[in-house]
Amino acid sequence: MLTNVKRKKEIDIVGGPILKSMILYALPLIATNLLQLLFNAADVAVLGIFSESGDGAVAAVGATGSLIQLIINLFVGLSVGTNVLVARCVGSGETERSQRIVGCSVVTSLLCGVILLFVGFFGARVFLIWMKCDPAVLDMAVKYLKVYFLGMPIIMLYNFSTAVLRGVGDTFRPLIYLVIGGIANVFLNVFFVLVLKKDVEGVAIATVVSNGISAVFAILALFKETGAAQLKKEHLRIYKRELADMAKIGLPSGLQGSLFSISNVLVQSAINGFGQSVMAANTIASQYDNLTYQAMYGISLSSTVFVSQNYGAKKFDRVKKSAYTALGLTTVIGLVLGGLLALLARPLCSFMTDSEEVIGYAHTRMLIISITYFLCGLQEVFAYCLRGLGKSMTAMFVVLGGTCLFRILWLNTVLKAWNTLTSLYLLYPASWLLTTLIFVPIYFVCQKNAGKLLEENN
Repeated sequence: MLTNVKRKKEIDIVGGPILKSMILYALPLIATNLLQLLFNAADVAVLGIFSESGDGAVAAVGATGSLIQLIINLFVGLSVGTNVLVARCVGSGETERSQRIVGCSVVTSLLCGVILLFVGFFGARVFLIWMKCDPAVLDMAVKYLKVYFLGMPIIMLYNFSTAVLRGVGDTFRPLIYLVIGGIANVFLNVFFVLVLKKDVEGVAIATVVSNGISAVFAILALFKETGAAQLKKEHLRIYKRELADMAKIGLPSGLQGSLFSISNVLVQSAINGFGQSVMAANTIASQYDNLTYQAMYGISLSSTVFVSQNYGAKKFDRVKKSAYTALGLTTVIGLVLGGLLALLARPLCSFMTDSEEVIGYAHTRMLIISITYFLCGLQEVFAYCLRGLGKSMTAMFVVLGGTCLFRILWLNTVLKAWNTLTSLYLLYPASWLLTTLIFVPIYFVCQKNAGKLLEENN
């Protein structure tokens, strides 16, 4: 009976209407991403309302976001490799190989987590100083990072385990596990910050513990599986071929994420240069802007699985339709949510702070970025569809040139000539537009070549 229930949660990706299947697959994924952001926003809100450090604590946590992504993205990218390979094995019916990938992924996640633990814990202060973190919040930011990275093995285990479940078409259980962990996170935030007066350390501890709860549920689910997602004790080892294939797909994705984060770190450094109020405003506004991004990101992740499974099943028409459907859904989501956030920017920001100065800065950021966020979504869909076709290196180079290098050039030219927040924030839509325009011809060439390859192999 339990097995039957689980199977109902797995979407039929290689058969049936693509739009309906993609929506059913993406909705739990989008809900997962949005809830994660809401729980993160709860961290900020608890600090802003209950912390004795007030906006300083909010700014400290915000100053760490881009640095965290920079450090962990290379390893998180390997989970993308897991997701793509499991999906492809499902499409081609390679159950035994998929199970080896699952076991290898779990071991790899823990090894990656240990490496990140040492890098993040011992390098926290050096990295933050390099980022020009405001000295007024530096010590708090260091405390947050050290605790956060102590829990990195747990966080990595959760990322890889849920990547496996998504690969077989199950986005429902990862949502449930996140909800359980997220609810625990909210209560733990209040307890540590309000009762124990732990401020940023308390928020970090709550984050690690809640991720641990979610990870336990995810790993137990894999042990109870019976198909391609099953985790067997005998497969808990490193398989050279499987790890190499994971790395071939995942490392370019991770490297892209890291390089992308470098540009974000440079942008964050520029933001930090405008002072504590702007830092706090950026932290608050980004919590809301990310609601739009995560909704679109859910579609992007969906497109990878749909392209991968159908490519593995040699159903090229569905590969093309999956990409087009994802692009359409992303555009609609981005325009609707982005427009609403732009209209409601000021009252939304007032929920997180009572500082009119901070609200004003946050309002400016959202007016520029929110309504153009759909462009970011389009570039993500193109990149993830390319990964589904096995073209991770191509996606990496496009993002490297169109986004990362362009932003660095903007910071060293436009921002220096026009040193305002408006100039800084215009960097985002300009880079998204350029990257999307580069992706369009490249993706369709790769898609055409993939179709020819499938025809030759039939």
